[in-house]
Amino acid sequence: MKTNIKTRSLIIGGLTVFGFGCQSFAMDTSYSPVSITKSFSDMKKEDVKNKPMLMEKHMKILHERYNLTEKVDPKATMSGGKPLPVGPTVKLKKDVTWDTLSTMSPEEIKEKNVFPYLPLPHVVPESGGLVVSPKQLKTHPELVRFDMEFDLPDAYLPEFPPPMYLISRPDLGDVTGGEEITIHNYFEKLNGILTPLQLDGMRLLVTPVAQQQFNVTADRKADKAQDAVSCFTCHVNGHSSGVFHLNPDNRPQMTRFRIDTPTLRGVNVQHFFGSKRAIRSLVDFSEIEAKTAYFDGDPVIGLKKGARRFTREEVGAMAAMQNMLAFPPAPKLGIDGRLDPKKANDSELRGERLFDKNCASCHAAPYYTDNSAHDLKVERFYKGRPEGLIKTFALRGLKDSPPYLHDGRLLTIEDTVEFFNLVLELKLSAEDKKDLVAFLRTL
Repeated sequence: MKTNIKTRSLIIGGLTVFGFGCQSFAMDTSYSPVSITKSFSDMKKEDVKNKPMLMEKHMKILHERYNLTEKVDPKATMSGGKPLPVGPTVKLKKDVTWDTLSTMSPEEIKEKNVFPYLPLPHVVPESGGLVVSPKQLKTHPELVRFDMEFDLPDAYLPEFPPPMYLISRPDLGDVTGGEEITIHNYFEKLNGILTPLQLDGMRLLVTPVAQQQFNVTADRKADKAQDAVSCFTCHVNGHSSGVFHLNPDNRPQMTRFRIDTPTLRGVNVQHFFGSKRAIRSLVDFSEIEAKTAYFDGDPVIGLKKGARRFTREEVGAMAAMQNMLAFPPAPKLGIDGRLDPKKANDSELRGERLFDKNCASCHAAPYYTDNSAHDLKVERFYKGRPEGLIKTFALRGLKDSPPYLHDGRLLTIEDTVEFFNLVLELKLSAEDKKDLVAFLRTL
């Protein structure tokens, strides 16, 4: 049956999605609906009604894939003291073990449908958007969405609030005093430490502005009409809080990947920015984020909802501040970024040798990145569309940044090692994998 873009609405699982009266949103278009004909109260009522079913459906998928019982190592902690999560958390199919998986070819794994690390879906991929963890919502109730909730347990997220370290003042350690830097305290905390330009950049990074789900329009997903999202909402204290959304780089909607917010620590060593590395400077990145990424990659919607139009001087100040965000201390690494044999134990040193052999071609010391992007061709292992290029994240400070990979499907470092052991066909032994985890924790 042929339908007109102005009158049709999308049916998914019995739900009408993006059915905005005479301006229904077709999922195969590149654009979001501009004219909304439903009232805010009607839209909210429908979202609240559908939320329990959508959450139940999503959490069923997660519990089928993962053991989400929070397991941590109290003797190993993030920089601020939070215990590290321990894995692997993924559930293997019946009669499948890690050893048997490692002996199977990619084609065999795909044919038998036993690949354990499928892409992690957004809670509601049909609408997507920014979703914040419960711990952060305790201090930021303005970020509560009435249409969906966060999905991963706190054990598998970065600590909140995380420490913040400055390249210019390593002698100070964590400059936050254990607090979240916000518009209300940034000057008190950082005056006399930052330069005037950096301090102004920090002001802009913590100033709430309009965002796709949090603004004053009728199609928002928060109760209160207000500008509520700053750069440091997702990048708390210049790090990450586990906020996720959908990548802005492709359409139609259901082909988009979940994106886990990366840290800004050590961003000064990066040469390219954006989830597809399409942006060539931190200044441009800061400007484009505010104009488009905040609004689902759609500049038209940004204009409608109130995108902040930063001047070049302002984005320059924001970039200057971001370039001061340092990696966390790594006491066992020398000035070359490699393990100091006098400080590392035998397992960590064995792990470093394994890393040098299998991983360092992309993740080279001292920052453990090649400032490039690579296609892992993960579709060799499961029936699904190609995932394409994934940028090489810097591994310095890795232990502070769960979950891992671009979409957060790897909840722990152990899961990350198992994933790459399969994808790169390394055939590591159980002892090798333990040593590699031990080394990665030192970074």
